[in-house]
This record gives sequence, C-alpha cells and structure tokens, in this order.
Amino acid sequence: MRRHRPIHPLPLRVMHWLNAVAIITLIGSGWEIYDASPFLPFTFPQWATIGQWLGGAIAWHLAAIWLLMLNGLAYLAWGTASGHFRRKLLPVTPRAVLRDIWAALRLRLPHEVGVYNAVQRLLYLGVIALGILAVLSGLAVWKPVQLWYLSDLFGGFFDSRIVHFIAMAGISAFLIVHVLLVALVPRVLPAMITGGRLPDPLPKMTEAAE
Repeated sequence: MRRHRPIHPLPLRVMHWLNAVAIITLIGSGWEIYDASPFLPFTFPQWATIGQWLGGAIAWHLAAIWLLMLNGLAYLAWGTASGHFRRKLLPVTPRAVLRDIWAALRLRLPHEVGVYNAVQRLLYLGVIALGILAVLSGLAVWKPVQLWYLSDLFGGFFDSRIVHFIAMAGISAFLIVHVLLVALVPRVLPAMITGGRLPDPLPKMTEAAE
C-alpha cells in the first residue's frame, strides 16, 4: 500500500497564512500612515485602510511588522533547512521564464498543484526580496536616527519612504496576481488549507527486491 505525503507541509501552510495576515495588516495600516503625510498626488480611501487614524495605524503597523519579521525568519530558516527552496524555487533561468511566459500567453501553460513553473518561481523569489527590502526600508523610516546606517543606505529619510512605498507596491501587485491565479485555478486553494496529498514515489525495482 502506497503512503501519501502532503502537497504543502504543515509548517509551510501555517507560515503562509500568518504572512497573509501580517502583509494585509501592514498594507492597510501603511496606507493610513501614508495618508497622514502623502508625497504623491493621491491618497488611499478610508475604507481600504486599517487603524482609522495615525496613532491607531502605527500601532497596527508595528504589531504586524514583528509578526512578519519573526515569521519571515522562520520561513527562511525552514525553507533552507528543509530543502524547500532548493526543490521548489530553484533553479530559475531566463530561458525557462521566457518559455513559460510564451506558453502562458498562448494559454498552454500546464499547472500541477504543488509544482511551480519558472514564472511562479521568479515571482516567489521576487516577493521574498521585496519583503526584505520593505522591512529594511521600514526600519529606516521608523528609526532614522538610531538606525542611521539604514537610512543612509537608502539615501535618507525621504528616499527611504519612497523605497518603502515601491516595495509595498510590488508586494501589492504580487498579491493581486496571486489571488487572481487562485481564482482562475481554484483547485490549488484546498491544498494550502488541508495540505492535500501526493503519493510517495514508488521504490526502484532493485530497492524493492532488497
């Protein structure tokens, strides 16, 4: 009788949903903070923000950033130690990305639950990089004097805000694409909740004989 293994292990599922809560809270509260001192010719609608006022938004933002940082560190450690990054996200080559983009444009890109194509791998690696950039630039905005070296790295307080905003915009774009893909291929969602099941590969004939 063949054994089965989860498509998405429990640690990955827990960290995925914690990240979702943290990022949505950070974006919503960040929009409220931005609205208090906008540097672009627009503000975000009140219904889309979290905190309702600057002090409340800052409290939500600080709480969520600790969740994101701790959960992110756990994800990086687990992904490296378990081989998840090596198996699921690497390698990524320009040729493979262009091939899969062309296949997607022709609606011929196959999708297997638990298997990431080259475009998905690039997007996941990109959003990890954006997350790190958002945390570092956010710290530079939060403590520009105490963390002056981070502030200087991004060009000062105002430039740190711009970098932080760009990182937020990139993460928001990823979330939109991510949710859209789930809506187009809804069968991928249950596995991220329950884990799903994949059969273990059959042993080789020589191993079975032994």
